[in-house]
Amino acid sequence: MTTLLKNANLINVFTNEIYKSDILIDGQNIVGVGDYSDYLADVTVEAEGKFVCPGLIDGHIHIESTMLMPYALSRACIPHGTTAIVADPHEIANVCGKDGIRFMIESSVGLPFDVYVALPSCVPATPFDEAGAVLSAEDLEEFYSHPRVVALGEMMNYVGVNFGFKEVHQKIIHAKINKKIINGHAPLLSGKDLDKYISAGIRDDHECSNIDEALEKLRKGQKIMIRQGSAATNLMDLLDLFDGAYADRCMLVSDDKHPSDLLKNGHLDNSIKMAIHAGKDPVTAIKMATIVPAQHFGLSDVGAVAPGYKADVLILDDLNDFKINTVIKNGEVVFENGDLKPYSAPVAPESLQAKVTSSVKVAPLTRKNFKVRPTASKTRVINLSKGSILTTETQEVLNFDKGSGISVQDDILKVAVIERHHGTQHIGIGFVKGAGLKKGAIASTVSHDSHNLIVIGASEEDMATACNRITEIGGGLVAVDGGEIIGEMALPIAGLMTEVSAKEAAEQHEKMVNSVQKLGVPNDSAPFMNMAFLSLPVIPHIKITTLGLVDVNSQSIVDLFVD
Repeated sequence: MTTLLKNANLINVFTNEIYKSDILIDGQNIVGVGDYSDYLADVTVEAEGKFVCPGLIDGHIHIESTMLMPYALSRACIPHGTTAIVADPHEIANVCGKDGIRFMIESSVGLPFDVYVALPSCVPATPFDEAGAVLSAEDLEEFYSHPRVVALGEMMNYVGVNFGFKEVHQKIIHAKINKKIINGHAPLLSGKDLDKYISAGIRDDHECSNIDEALEKLRKGQKIMIRQGSAATNLMDLLDLFDGAYADRCMLVSDDKHPSDLLKNGHLDNSIKMAIHAGKDPVTAIKMATIVPAQHFGLSDVGAVAPGYKADVLILDDLNDFKINTVIKNGEVVFENGDLKPYSAPVAPESLQAKVTSSVKVAPLTRKNFKVRPTASKTRVINLSKGSILTTETQEVLNFDKGSGISVQDDILKVAVIERHHGTQHIGIGFVKGAGLKKGAIASTVSHDSHNLIVIGASEEDMATACNRITEIGGGLVAVDGGEIIGEMALPIAGLMTEVSAKEAAEQHEKMVNSVQKLGVPNDSAPFMNMAFLSLPVIPHIKITTLGLVDVNSQSIVDLFVD
């Protein structure tokens, strides 16, 4: 079937132009751009006054962090103009290993929404994690032949890269042999250390939190992924990258997005709107979400409205507000005038489904499991920063007269990470400032990247109650106040994802956020997302895992108590 879009304002991402043109689509592909007024197509769409641009491509996202299955995510993203993503399934791989990768690939087959895969490079992220699996270079080799595998995912273990760890470099070598891009992850790395890291062949970075960091990495040959997620929101700090030559080497990504944020604020379309409203060129912003990621990942037939490209096309009512009227995927209208067309959800084999459920193996806990005895005068405290996943350390004199060390009036709470994959009952215990709880506890099986059970509390009793309820529901999010469950959201798929729709998930998540606000957390906070990154020992400067406190800069376990 042929479709002709007539008299559209074509956004050309090759030449940074907008001009009037017809677009001829035959089947799944664009076959003509220019004057086709004399062509008799099967379907003609009058696009006078409207703008046409390529479908948006998110170059770095973790599907699991949306808490949605690929089908539900696609239905949330398509109305926002996203027609393709590059997903790194390292969350589920840390829980279920190769079966987790297989599950995500099988669960995204045949959607009108391309799911490309960046193979998880760091399972676990560091030796200080206790993940559900360990993936070697040889374990990943079988996946490189899959047509949707386009990269080796974010290489978080920059210490292993720079110090020549054999297994780390073997993964890099295999990716190069298979001609795949190697994604980076090196927050605040600079100077000679950055030189060494990039020299290994790592071609991009999504962790830049300031313009100086981004410019150094750009000047040394990396492409920059400008992240606007639910916890890490870097776009406004990196606005200068939308100017001049920088933009051709930068792309827009989301990394981690919660469902309520996705439905309320949008996806990459929100990043484009933010840039436009900040005074940046709309065509430049669109390029950074289309042709730049397409070319970076070697996707030669998407990312532009041009002959020979897939007919992944957006029709916009308004450019400055990036108001989407119609989404065309593979030549078919999948969204129009607020109506999302129906399509079926792929189903992974039962054997894989069985392997990604029942993933929480934690024996019942009591308040005694969270007790610590001070061995020195001061205690290391992890400090959270609003809008950032970076943490800092302070050393505080805490009151252990009653045994807990918790000081609600000083916003110092207890945090613990419990190993949940193998039933070892290993527990790392620490303290955190900035979480905002005035009472109760919150717990989750979403804790990057090993996804052990993490809990923050103003009460050790409530911490135990929250963890025990998490185990009962097979993973998810729980809030407790005075021994009572005041909110919960089940995530039965690897303790990370739900099988409900984005709308249902968003409603459940909103209820969770509301329940946490009852515990005193500010309404402009992202408590579960912030908590999830407390256990990621590759993000500076101090984190906590099942093995205890980790100094990220030195990559070492450090004592909780210091003189």
